[in-house]
Amino acid sequence: MSDLQKEVSELERKSATAARLFDIRRIIGGLFVVYGVIVTVAGLTASDADLKKAEDININLWTGLGMLALGLFFLVWLKLRPVVAAAAPEDEQE
Repeated sequence: MSDLQKEVSELERKSATAARLFDIRRIIGGLFVVYGVIVTVAGLTASDADLKKAEDININLWTGLGMLALGLFFLVWLKLRPVVAAAAPEDEQE
């Protein structure tokens, strides 16, 4: 195997790793989980005055739980269907 072929295969391997690392589902899922935890905690610590403003509906709690569910959906989807790098075409001379 020539040096050029080795270099190309190394770059393809690095590209596949970068594609898995920067998958948009990981970023969206992670952000929704983090913000969902923050908003859920805010909903759990809501005062009576906050609930009165929202007509006795704990908006922060329900929104936080929804964000957590959506974030977990994205992360589970990422785990079940990971990014598969395109296979390199075989060299006809080999």
